Amino acid sequence: MKKYRLIYIAMATVLVLASCKKEAVGPVISDPTAPVITAPAAGLSLELTESNATDVLTFTWSAAANYGFAAAITYKVEMSLPGDNFAKPSAIITTSALTGTLTYGDFNNLLMAAELSPGISAELQFRIAASVSDLVPSAYSNAVTLSAKPYRVIVNYPKLYCPGSYQGWAPGAAPVVSSLLSDGKYEGYINFPDAGTQFKFTDGPSWDKNWGDTGADGTLNAGGDNIVAAEAGYYKINVNIPALTYTITKTVWGVIGSATSGGWDSDQKMTFNATAGTWSITLDLVAGDLKFRANDAWTINFGDNKTNMSLEYDGANIPIAAAGNYTVTLDLRGPIYTYVIKKN
Repeated sequence: MKKYRLIYIAMATVLVLASCKKEAVGPVISDPTAPVITAPAAGLSLELTESNATDVLTFTWSAAANYGFAAAITYKVEMSLPGDNFAKPSAIITTSALTGTLTYGDFNNLLMAAELSPGISAELQFRIAASVSDLVPSAYSNAVTLSAKPYRVIVNYPKLYCPGSYQGWAPGAAPVVSSLLSDGKYEGYINFPDAGTQFKFTDGPSWDKNWGDTGADGTLNAGGDNIVAAEAGYYKINVNIPALTYTITKTVWGVIGSATSGGWDSDQKMTFNATAGTWSITLDLVAGDLKFRANDAWTINFGDNKTNMSLEYDGANIPIAAAGNYTVTLDLRGPIYTYVIKKN
């Protein structure tokens, strides 16, 4: 009998505890009032430059409210790239305040990291996301659209200088070839306007350490003889310092593809502008694709894998959306090779 009484007491205790748990009801979360962006004004247009890199872009917004309980709110300024419509937003500012700032320089770095094209305005959307917990859906503000034109940030890649007879043998003023992977392998394109141009490589803007080619066998020698480019022209130059080798290849550039009148069968010749240092052509195009290639062959060709106006060797075809008359410009002054296709 005593045994049964103990069982009854245990069951009663469980029921009491269960009853207590039912009564411990937490706060009821209501639909919160979303924040509202008060600055910047929609339609603001920014041209980002090195000279205004320290200027500040300021975001302000009203407070989110009515969560149904006292809550510490975290706000994020979210940015959406052109055409994304917040499918993959980036949180560029996180704060508990009702304002956040970003320098133009930092803003430019964000846009370049997102691989937007320098020198071209892009429409970007911004909104405020208010959150009290990972378990509670965020409340989103209205979106505002701003226009921003980023500028190219020049990375100081390792480089070799290429002084020679074509520029007065002045290392400090000479064109350079760059090593994008910092692995001792350098590349660049240089125009030699005269036949028989002579040049050398230096590791700085002086003659303290230089390489030439004694014997003209493609092997570099410290302090060696001048390297000679037999023909005038625009040369692709590759240097491998660990292996002490180099190559120079004369190039003439064109565009080819289904968007051109020659299709994929023949190049449309581009013209080199020695003053600008770029290749260009004005021609009629139809909807289709094109690529850049040298010397009427596929050995050296460029496409654009990310459609961001930066070029990659053997890259993807570049789409042309609509027929029209276009000016196409190829810029191989490096270290990042780029292009512009502008409808006239």
